[in-house]
Amino acid sequence: MADTNKGEYYYGMGRRKTAVARVRLYPNGEGNVTVNGKSAQSYFGQREALMATINSPLRTLELNDTYDMTIKVLGGGVSGQAGAIRHALARALVRVNPDWKPALRRAGFLTRDPRMKERKKPGLKRARKAPQYTKR
Repeated sequence: MADTNKGEYYYGMGRRKTAVARVRLYPNGEGNVTVNGKSAQSYFGQREALMATINSPLRTLELNDTYDMTIKVLGGGVSGQAGAIRHALARALVRVNPDWKPALRRAGFLTRDPRMKERKKPGLKRARKAPQYTKR
């Protein structure tokens, strides 16, 4: 990875569940993706679906290997982190070129997914699961 940490970059922040991702997009790259100091392949392991989730905004705009990315992500699990990275990447791409916004919006990449884990209620075992009812 030759000096991707120097020069101009585009920034985007995204969230999903409790995961927060910050993406730096470096133009004129070779498609290198670094997540928390590791390559994306080693960070997400053999889960190709997560890699597909991360790269979907680039695939939608047909920009597969034109940008290098450095990503800092924290919180949540790997699936939520992948969704947060997708959201952040889409926001960074809109900063690169505002004309891409309608295509990314249509694909649903710019909408923050509001679904969160529901809180546990008092008197219940989980958010909705009640203790078993006994008649006698």
